[in-house]
Amino acid sequence: MEIGVEQLTVVIDGRTILNRVSLACRPGTVTALVGPSGAGKTTLLNVMGLLLRPTAGRVRVGGTDATGWGSRQRRRFWRDHAAFILQDYGVIEEESVAFNVTMRASLLRGRVAGDPERLRAVLAATGLEGREREPAVRLSGGEKRRLGVARALYKDARVIFADEPTASLDERNRARVIELLVSLARQGRTVVVATHDEAMARAADSLYALQRA
Repeated sequence: MEIGVEQLTVVIDGRTILNRVSLACRPGTVTALVGPSGAGKTTLLNVMGLLLRPTAGRVRVGGTDATGWGSRQRRRFWRDHAAFILQDYGVIEEESVAFNVTMRASLLRGRVAGDPERLRAVLAATGLEGREREPAVRLSGGEKRRLGVARALYKDARVIFADEPTASLDERNRARVIELLVSLARQGRTVVVATHDEAMARAADSLYALQRA
């Protein structure tokens, strides 16, 4: 599913964050949004993920103009097609690792529902194997980052938006996350990454450089 913006402008509190940006992110590729802090990488990522409405310009999802989509259409996109790896982890700390991956629980004693084999596979792929029942609050910052990746893997989303997915990771786990994101793209998904990480940028198929306004 292609995700793109055309002549995109975002103004927040009177400050122009993005000015007339045009960009297309295609299936089967990793697109890295790069640039200094404050250049608007996260803002652009959020607009493309329909989390933030632009001041002007268009957002296209699979060739359809999604700029004016209402809350129901945006929720359907998030539910059916998109996964987010957030800079602030997006982890529910009082819940288990398994619940944070599947985001589902049965009504019987709060047990986690979903596909147990798939759950084990994505935890193994992200270095969190055997930790299904552990409360997420016990995880380190880097482990929470990998938990976000595991959630995206489990969801099998067509589009993945990742905000600094390798931050707080050691070299080994950074390489693992980069490899996973590239692998997801090679399977036909659209992967969009906002990053300061040179290794992540080198692994991307295309770069879009932003400058601070």
